[in-house]
Amino acid sequence: MSSTIAADHIVDRLVDWDVRRVFGYPGDGVDPILGALHRQEDRIELVTARHEEMAAFMAGGHAKYGGGVGVCLATQGPGAVHLLAGLYDAKLDRRPVVAIVGQVTSTALGSGYQQEVDLHTLFKDVCAQYLQTVSSPQQLPHVLDNAFRTALATSSPTCVIIPHDVQTAESAAQEDHGHGIVPTSTAYARGRALPGSDQLRAAADLLADGRRVAVLAGQGAAGAERQLRDVVERLGAGLTTSLLGKPLLDESLPYHCGVMGHLGTTASADLMNGCDTLLIVGSNDPWTEFYPRPDQARAVQIDVTARNIGTKFPVDVALVGDAAATLDALLPLLPDEPGWRPDVERAVADWHDVARRRLAEEPDRLNPQFLVGELSGHLPADAQVAVDVGSVTYWYARFLRLPDGVPAHLSSTFASMGSAMPYGIAAKLLHPDRPVVALAGDGAMQMNGLSELITVADRWQDWPDPRFVVVVLNNGDLAEVSWEQREMEGEPRFPASQAVPSFPYAAYAELLGLRGLRVERPEQVGEVWSMALSADRPVLVEALVDPDVPLLPPRQPEEKVARTADALDQESDGDQARGLLREQRAGER
Repeated sequence: MSSTIAADHIVDRLVDWDVRRVFGYPGDGVDPILGALHRQEDRIELVTARHEEMAAFMAGGHAKYGGGVGVCLATQGPGAVHLLAGLYDAKLDRRPVVAIVGQVTSTALGSGYQQEVDLHTLFKDVCAQYLQTVSSPQQLPHVLDNAFRTALATSSPTCVIIPHDVQTAESAAQEDHGHGIVPTSTAYARGRALPGSDQLRAAADLLADGRRVAVLAGQGAAGAERQLRDVVERLGAGLTTSLLGKPLLDESLPYHCGVMGHLGTTASADLMNGCDTLLIVGSNDPWTEFYPRPDQARAVQIDVTARNIGTKFPVDVALVGDAAATLDALLPLLPDEPGWRPDVERAVADWHDVARRRLAEEPDRLNPQFLVGELSGHLPADAQVAVDVGSVTYWYARFLRLPDGVPAHLSSTFASMGSAMPYGIAAKLLHPDRPVVALAGDGAMQMNGLSELITVADRWQDWPDPRFVVVVLNNGDLAEVSWEQREMEGEPRFPASQAVPSFPYAAYAELLGLRGLRVERPEQVGEVWSMALSADRPVLVEALVDPDVPLLPPRQPEEKVARTADALDQESDGDQARGLLREQRAGER
C-alpha cells in the first residue's frame, strides 16, 4: 500500500501535535489508520484496550495525569457507540480528548449499510465544541488542528469522523493559496487571564468584611497551591475542597477541613454551615445542598471560564482569570486577619477524632475505612492513584491522605463505574517509572476491571517500575447504591439488584501471572500494603471488607437518618448496620 494515503498524513499530524500514544480498539472502519500507525510505530504507540469504552477512559486518564490531549480511536457503529461513556467523563471533568472515529465508505452513507450510524447525532452533545466529518483528504490538516486547538481551549472532548474511503485516498499536494483552501498549523498557546483592578478591589473588600471566611478549592486551582495557602492563611479562613480538588494541598494542615459534600467530612460541613463569606477557586462542585445557605454568606468566585461563575452558588463578585495569577493579584489587597481560625481548627480536630473512631470500628468483616486509611502511611512519594466509583470513593475522600504532589483521579462529575483500571493504565504508560495504586470495588471490577487486568498482565514486563497495585474491596454488594436506597428512598436493600457474584480475584491475578494477595483481618493490613508496594510485579489485593459500614453524609438532619434506620429495620440481617449507623451518628455530636 502506498505510504502517501491520507491515513499516513493523519498519523503525521498526530505526531506534529506531540501525540505519542493513541488508545483504541481495531475495526475495519479504521484499518487504514491502523496500517499507518504500524508504519510509524517508532514515533507513536497504539495502546489497545479490551473495549472501546476503556480506550476512551484511558485517553481521559492520559489527560488527567498530565499527558496533554488524550487521543482515542474507534471504528464505526458499535465501536463509536462504545466511546461515549469515556468521552462524557472527559466532558464533565473538563479534560481535552480527541476522538478519531471511522465511518463507512462515503458512497454507502444513507443506504442503511452495515454498522452505519448517524455519528453526528451520536456525538453532537458529548463533542459539542467541535465535531466534523472529513469528506476529502485536503480537509484533514485544518480539521485535525481545529479539533486539538478546541479540545485544549475548551478543556473538552472533540471528534473527527473519517470515512474509510477518505482514509485510503491518495494525498495529492494541497494548493497553498486560493479560494476554499484553508491554511493551518499546529500553533497553540494559552494567555494569562487576569480580572480588572476594580473587580479585584471589590473582591478584596468583600473578603475583608467577612469574619468567618471559607475557601472552596477545586481542580481549577491546580498550579495555584502556594497562592491558595497564602490567601487562606492571610484571611484566617478555613479550607475545603471538591472531590477533584482533594490532591491539591496537604490535608494535615490545621485549617484543612477535607473534602466537601456527600462524601465529605464533618469539618467541611461545619465550615460551610458556619461561614459568612465564601471564596470559590476553580470549583464547580455539584453538591449544592452542602454549600452555605444563599442568605447566609456572600461570595467571590475565581474561574478561568466565565460561564462557570455563579452556576452553583449566588456570587457577589466574579473574578475571571487564571487561579494562580488572580490570587497573586488579590493577596496584597487583603488584610492580615485572625479570622475564625480557632473555630476552624477545632472543627478539624473534631473530625480527626471522628475519623479515628471510625477507623477503629470492628465490624464482622474487615473495616474498609481502616484498610484505605492504613494505605496513607505506605503510599510512595512518587505514586499515582486511580479511584473508582462506589463506596471506595467515600473511603478515599475521607481517609486516604495523599503525599504532597501525588496525583489522584477519578470519574467525579460523570461518576462512571469502571474508571480506575483504565485511569491506572494510562497513568502507568505515561510514567512507567512510578508506582500506581488503583482502588476499586467488586462491582466495578466485574464491570470491566477484570478484562483490563489482562492488559496489565500483557504489558507490565516493559515497565521499569513493575509496581501496579489493584485493590478490590470484595464485599459482595453494590454498597454505595444499597446505602443510597436506604438514605434517599427509605428502601431496604434489594439483594437481586445489589448482590455481586462471588469471584476469586486474587486467584485470577495469579492465573494471569501477576501476584494475588487476600486480606481479611486488621492485623494483616500493614504487611499486605508493604508486600504489594515492594513486589516485583503487579499485585491484586483482594480485601474481604464489610458492606455494613455506613456511607452516611456528614451532619445529616435527623429525618434522613431516621429514614435510613427505618429501611434497615426492614432488613432481616440489618442489626450490625443499624448499630454502626447509631455509633457513627453519635460520634458526630
